[in-house]
Amino acid sequence: MPLFIIAIGIVLLLILMIKCKLNGFISLVVVALAVGLMEGMSLTKVVKSLETGFGGTLGSLALILGFGAILGRLMADSGAAQRISNTLIDKFGKKRIQWAILLTGFISGIAMFYEIGFVVLIPLAFTIAISADVPLLYVGVPMAAALSVCHGFLPPHPGPTAIAGIYNANLGRVLIYGLIIAIPTVIVAGPVFTAILKKMGMLRMEMPLKLFKPKIFAETEMPSFGISVFTGIVPVILMAVSAGATMTMSAKNPTRELVNFVGDPAIAMLISVIVAIFTLGLFQGTNIKSVMKTAGDSVSSIAMILLIIGGGGGFKQVLIDSGVSQYIVHAISGSNISPILLAWLIAAVLRLALGSATVAAMTAAGIVAPLIATTGANPELLVLATGAGSLIFSHVNDAGFWMFKEYFGLTIPETLKSWSTMETIISVMGLGGTLLISVFVH
Repeated sequence: MPLFIIAIGIVLLLILMIKCKLNGFISLVVVALAVGLMEGMSLTKVVKSLETGFGGTLGSLALILGFGAILGRLMADSGAAQRISNTLIDKFGKKRIQWAILLTGFISGIAMFYEIGFVVLIPLAFTIAISADVPLLYVGVPMAAALSVCHGFLPPHPGPTAIAGIYNANLGRVLIYGLIIAIPTVIVAGPVFTAILKKMGMLRMEMPLKLFKPKIFAETEMPSFGISVFTGIVPVILMAVSAGATMTMSAKNPTRELVNFVGDPAIAMLISVIVAIFTLGLFQGTNIKSVMKTAGDSVSSIAMILLIIGGGGGFKQVLIDSGVSQYIVHAISGSNISPILLAWLIAAVLRLALGSATVAAMTAAGIVAPLIATTGANPELLVLATGAGSLIFSHVNDAGFWMFKEYFGLTIPETLKSWSTMETIISVMGLGGTLLISVFVH
C-alpha cells in the first residue's frame, strides 16, 4: 500500500506540473502534503514534517548556492568568462576550437548554474563560430555538454549539492569522483558526438541571429586569464584539498581540521566570493556599490531553484516520518538490484516525466536515501548516479530543451537529435562511470 501511495503521489506531481502548469515548488509541497495524509499522518504532523525537511535541506545549502550564484555572476559581468574563452581560442587555434570552448564551458560551468552559464557563453559561441567560420553547433554542442556535465556531477551546482545533503555524502569526494566521470563524458558528449552530427548533416553554416544580443568586452575591460581561471576554480581547489586531507590525514591532526574548515563547501564558496570581489571587482576598477548590486541581482535569480530544492527536502522528510521509507527498505532488501542502478532509474523516469532535472533528482533522492543504511551503498556514488539519471533525454517538457532549440535556430526534430541525444549520452556515461568506480570504492 505505501508504494501505491507513492505512485499516486508521483502521478499527482505529473498532473500538477504538466497538465496544470504549476511550478515545481508548489507541486512538490502539495504532493508532500497529500502523500503524508494518505499515509495516515495527522494534519499537524505532516505540516511539521514538511517544515523540518524544508529547513533541514536548505540549511547550509542556501549559503552554498547563494555564494555560487554571486561568483557566477561576477565572472560573467566582469568579462572573466569571455577572457577565458578568448585566451583558450588564441592558444588552441581554429583546428582545435572545440577543445577551447569545451574548456571554457567546463571552467566557467564549475562556478555557474547551467542557465546562467548558457546565457553567458552563448554570445561567445556565436562570436567564435563567426570568426572561425565554422557551424554554430560545432562549438555549441561542446559548450552545452561541458555546462551540463558540470551541472549534473560537480558541486557546488544545485543538483549534486542538494542530493549530497539528502544522502549525507561528502561533497569533496563527490567532486573528485565527479571529475573522474566528467572528463571522459564531456569529451564523448562534446567533440565526439559533434563529429557524428556532422556525418548526419546537422552542422549548418547559417547563423540564427534573432536572439544574438551579446555584450562583448573590450580587451582592457577584462581581467587577466590567470586571475579569471584562478577565481573560478577557488572553491574546487579548496574542496578537493579538504577531501584529500580527509582521506590521508589522521582525524586528530590539527592541520586536517583547518583544511577541512576552509574546504567546507559553504566556507569555500564564501572565500571564493571574497576573492572574486577583489580580483573581478575592486581590482578591475569597479566600485563596491556596483559589485554589491551584481551580488544582489544574482541571488534573486536563484530564488525558485532554492524553493524547489527545499520542497524536495520536505517531500523526503514526509516519506521518512510517515514510515514509507522503511517500507521501501524492507521491500527492496531482498532484491539483487544495485542501489546505484535503482537511483539512476528512478531519477531517469522522473526526468522523462517531469522535465526538471532538479525536481527529478530531489524526488529520487528522497525515495532512495533510506537504502544507504541497509545496503551499505556509497553515498557519494549515489549522488552521481542520481544526478546522471536526472539528465537523461531532455525533451519538450524541459526549459533547457527550448533554450537550446531557440538559440541555435533548430527544429524540434533537430533538437531531439542533437540536444536530447547529447543529454542521454551524458546520463548513460555517468551511470557507467559510477558503476565502474563502485568496483574500487565501497
